[in-house]
Amino acid sequence: MSEVRESRSARPPGEASSGLLGRMRSPRVFVPAAGLMVAFVLVAAIFPKGLEEMLVSANTTVVQDLGWWYVLIVTGFVAFSLWIALSSTGEIVLGKDDEDPEFGLKSWFAMLFAAGMGIGLVFWGVAEPLNHYNAPPPGAEAATDSADAGRVALDTTFLHWGLHAWAIYVVVGLAVAYAVHRKGRPISLRYALEPLFGKRVLGFWGDVIDIVAIVGTLFGVATSLGLGVTQIGAGLSFLGVVEEAGNALLVILIVAITAVALASVVSGIDKGIRLLSNINMVMALGLMAFVLVLGPTVFLLSEFVTQIGSYLQNFLRLSFDVKPFEGSDGSAWLSGWTTYYWGWWMSWAPFVGIFIARISRGRTVREFVLGVMLVPTLVTFLWFSVLGGAAIHRELFGNGGLIDAEEGVSTNTALFELLDGFPATGLLAVIAIVLIVIFFVTSSDSGSFVVTMLAEGGDLDPPVWSRTFWASIEGLVAIVLLLAGGLAALQTMAILVAAPFSIIMVLMVVATAKALTAESRERQRRRRLWMAREVAAELESNGHGDPGTTAGGSSKEPVGSP
Repeated sequence: MSEVRESRSARPPGEASSGLLGRMRSPRVFVPAAGLMVAFVLVAAIFPKGLEEMLVSANTTVVQDLGWWYVLIVTGFVAFSLWIALSSTGEIVLGKDDEDPEFGLKSWFAMLFAAGMGIGLVFWGVAEPLNHYNAPPPGAEAATDSADAGRVALDTTFLHWGLHAWAIYVVVGLAVAYAVHRKGRPISLRYALEPLFGKRVLGFWGDVIDIVAIVGTLFGVATSLGLGVTQIGAGLSFLGVVEEAGNALLVILIVAITAVALASVVSGIDKGIRLLSNINMVMALGLMAFVLVLGPTVFLLSEFVTQIGSYLQNFLRLSFDVKPFEGSDGSAWLSGWTTYYWGWWMSWAPFVGIFIARISRGRTVREFVLGVMLVPTLVTFLWFSVLGGAAIHRELFGNGGLIDAEEGVSTNTALFELLDGFPATGLLAVIAIVLIVIFFVTSSDSGSFVVTMLAEGGDLDPPVWSRTFWASIEGLVAIVLLLAGGLAALQTMAILVAAPFSIIMVLMVVATAKALTAESRERQRRRRLWMAREVAAELESNGHGDPGTTAGGSSKEPVGSP
């Protein structure tokens, strides 16, 4: 990280020199982003009903119309990622040509796994497959067959959490890693577009890019925090600790857990995040292993293998399915599931992309893309196969009880209802709640850290007061969105704020492709020149050439040759 550390000494565009703004490395980014978020919180707090009505209107008139765009570009991201990895550009090192990876393969895979785990996986691990099993997507021909409905349910879940999600992170992560590690730029999304716009990224439009990334990330993290406290409240109600998880309890939970995250920020973010992440991984893997061993083990392992094949077999059909022939039912379903997920992943992309870029110095482009897309995807598939598969198995072959005949699936309590069928139910429920709390803390902590880096012009050690400010804003946004409409409001905002960033991501694809292909062509030109010189030198040494003459005038290996 020497190039990144050196970049901290350079002042980014717009840095002030005195007063309050003098303590900000990039006030042209910090002030507008902070102003937008504070204004949103105030308006939502003063006019919650108005915000709720606006979100309902946006969901029916805007969000449902974005489905085709999100489906098209996200599938395009998958194609771009595979092309860039399998072409000659995959040989380029994200760092100096002779640089070794900063982290060993085992540690790197472990951190990629940690990046892929979050509140969303715990919240949706049982709930999503069960929802799709109970109510298959519109147009699914298997709606009347329970076994086929189970396969469709897991196919759909795999679509939402598989290669498409991680291709979104690859687009941002690769662009940032190339700019930071290969070109020595500060950590700022504006430099990801430098190959396309040149020095213009240092001005107004560069500020806009970073501001959009900050706002999108804040709403993405706030969505996860809202999901987390909703499930914590449902778990406390399930255990009988509280009678009902109302809005007052959810607000108290957000405030309390955000305070823990703030304490982690102030006391030392590196040790705190590392410790909590390790605890998270152990607890999550332990929970999954418990369900796998004590549940229908053979069925779960068989279903995991079968569903990977089913996912690959139906990959293209699922990737492009915008459900136009299902009418309003199709567009409503798409906005509640696929479009929501693509928007959620895009709002998280600056956060996760910067994280995976940071840990990937010294990796080749091919290693980066294939590692980021394949490893977390397989782990995620195993997670859903075990938890979601256990729930579907209980409905197919067990005593059921997870789907109410009238109310359907209780999304908030589905995990706890599944655990109720295992030994030591109370202990498992407590472990699940603790797991969610730790995910909550690490998401808020690390999310605020990344946002602060962006707001402070790429500073790798942003000031504590700034981290505290952004962590507090995340908690406040989660509160006002929950009060303005709960889960539906969180989903709608995640899709809406990702819309402008989706355009930036398309530009990132063009910029990254331009930079990598240009460098790859130059590498191939130098390689051909070097080979020609080697051949000429060999001919000369064998007496088949004029003394002192070689192709290019020198037998020395050119700079940048393989």
